[in-house]
Amino acid sequence: MPRQVDYEDRRRRIAEAVCTLIARSGMQAVSLRDVAAQADVSMGAVQRCFRTKEDMLLFALEHLSQRVSERADQRIATASTPEAAATLLSHTLAELALLDEGSKTQARVWLAFVTHASANEKLAAVLRDTYAKLHDLIAWLIRYGQNTGEVPQHLDPTREAHTLLAVADGLTVHVLAGHHSPQTALSILQRHVDHLLQ
Repeated sequence: MPRQVDYEDRRRRIAEAVCTLIARSGMQAVSLRDVAAQADVSMGAVQRCFRTKEDMLLFALEHLSQRVSERADQRIATASTPEAAATLLSHTLAELALLDEGSKTQARVWLAFVTHASANEKLAAVLRDTYAKLHDLIAWLIRYGQNTGEVPQHLDPTREAHTLLAVADGLTVHVLAGHHSPQTALSILQRHVDHLLQ
């Protein structure tokens, strides 16, 4: 009887391989042969999962976007006690900015996709969708802070969320480039959160 293949698991393995190669050597390192070797599957297996290289890159970006979103959601869900909105907001922004040492690989891959998306509308569409979801999460946290009385009522959560997401995303680049340390970036994020509470 032929062995059953879990195609979704294989697709995720291939997506992880794509991200590993990008983190190691940049987007130009993503070839069918190298992805197959990194994922420990045949080239034919990669081709059965993805019709084109672009399809493979799109899935890898969607996979990465999901992981970034899950980091933020998990930070909120795993709070052992009800946390202040400002604390949740600070921690969520830090997760989104991918500032800790364990996130450095994800940050490099994210930046590579952002750069590549400027010339690829399909990748750009995935990024727009991801940013929209992250923006909605931050706006929800700001509204939560308004409901608890921590954030002033006169602030527009939508507008403030745009600013905070842009700051967090920009700090990812600054840390990768060595312009800021992760600690300095965290303090910048905290100053922006503190500004909301004034």
